[in-house]
Amino acid sequence: MKKGTMAAKEPHQKPAKPKEVNKEDVSSKLQSVSDIRRFFYKNEEPIYFVSATNFNLLGADEWIKDFRFINYIDCYDQQHPNVFAPKEELPHEEFQSIEDITAYLLEHKEVHDFVKSRGKGGKVLYLMFDERVEKLAKRLNLKVCFPSSKLRAHLDNKIVTNRVAEKAGVPCVPYVLEKVDSFQTLQKVSAHLGKDLVVQTAFGDSGHTTFFISNEGDYNKYKKEIEEEPECKIMKKISCRGSAIEACVTRHGTIVAPLLTELVGFKELTPYKGGWCGNEIYPNAFTKSIRDQARKYTEMFGNQLRAEGYMGYFELDFLIEEKTNKVYLGELNPRITGASSITNHAVFALADCPLYLFHILEWMDVDYHLNIKQINQRWAKPENIDNWGQMVIKHTEDTIDIITEAPQSGIYSMDKEGNIKFSRFDTHRRAVENENEAFFLRILKPGDYQYEGADMGILVSRGRFMTDDFKLNARGKKWINGIKSLFKAEAPSKALVDNYEVKGASGFKML
Repeated sequence: MKKGTMAAKEPHQKPAKPKEVNKEDVSSKLQSVSDIRRFFYKNEEPIYFVSATNFNLLGADEWIKDFRFINYIDCYDQQHPNVFAPKEELPHEEFQSIEDITAYLLEHKEVHDFVKSRGKGGKVLYLMFDERVEKLAKRLNLKVCFPSSKLRAHLDNKIVTNRVAEKAGVPCVPYVLEKVDSFQTLQKVSAHLGKDLVVQTAFGDSGHTTFFISNEGDYNKYKKEIEEEPECKIMKKISCRGSAIEACVTRHGTIVAPLLTELVGFKELTPYKGGWCGNEIYPNAFTKSIRDQARKYTEMFGNQLRAEGYMGYFELDFLIEEKTNKVYLGELNPRITGASSITNHAVFALADCPLYLFHILEWMDVDYHLNIKQINQRWAKPENIDNWGQMVIKHTEDTIDIITEAPQSGIYSMDKEGNIKFSRFDTHRRAVENENEAFFLRILKPGDYQYEGADMGILVSRGRFMTDDFKLNARGKKWINGIKSLFKAEAPSKALVDNYEVKGASGFKML
């Protein structure tokens, strides 16, 4: 018996009478997607998404009755009806992770009062969480709608990901897993992989913990990070295109969303080489063969995750070798991700229901039945996919400034000359009517520090931001330049800079 699944009986306790099954019990099982939609429309249990912003589950409140966002950053200046952000800034240590932000929110009195005002208990979702956050949720009588943080952290380890892939039969870029204590050791253990290597540490996002090494000079740049690791993933460097796919492990199988392109390492968007900075979804983004491979491998990987004890939402990065069109697993994110917004608002999801509803359903104490094969076949059809692109815009210069002006969240328009201006307020990307409009979700606001790698905001529009050969297109560059021009900043005093540097820049990935 799994711990916590059933209370132990007291000694000599009389056995409970068998529960009588009636017709109402049988008919309460959800039998279709429409049943699931209706179930959430009628939901009366409070459900919360607690994170830095509401970006990752944007629009969830439109699908789920009694759903609320509890956020540290109010991207909407108190104009979003279902976003709650504490007004009082309490003293706290400099945030070093999203888990720190989540813990801060769950300890805040205003959050406690807000949760208690909406009834006893409820369910809660996070972008990132740890054991500390789990305990804080329990104090508020909130049930976490995820597997344990211990399991999630275990699977989030890039070394473990490859081992899970091996069990599932999902191919990875040729690699070895080894402890590296010198450049000579690296050469020895990777001799069969060639001279051009990609080395990854167990944890961290790709912009910070992926190292491209061709010689000892390259190695010495990252020597400390590599040698302090008990084990590294060492891969053959291949010429490839990045892609992402999201899925959900359910009791009936793994539901797989369409394959997305990835925007990676564009200097206009991110200072991190190899750093993720957006996605696109559009029909026939890749050949049918590539899409079929990715979908098959995702389902295989998801089924193996279930065997490992994991249920719910996950995302896989696939690397597509340009010479061969072979699909290799890159990495796993066992959680909701930065790609979730674009996945859950494409036509295929709106026609049925967003992927995150299937995730939440696993924790809603209701029985249901679904034909997973039919859903996957339906979601794979190009005619069920529309065109959208999103870009995460970071501050890319090596400066520390204070924001004095920032564009508000809402819909922006671009004229024929490429000039960007505010059009109207809205809380949702679906309000974008054409490719000359975009939804901008502001993150940095006046008074915030602007440092290298800081997330300024997210831009979402119909259409593409890349060319067919996966380079940033002219339209994408115009939108980036236009939005950035709406931010104004000034250099802070030396005292503020010194204080900031002592505390440390919170350059962690907000998404």
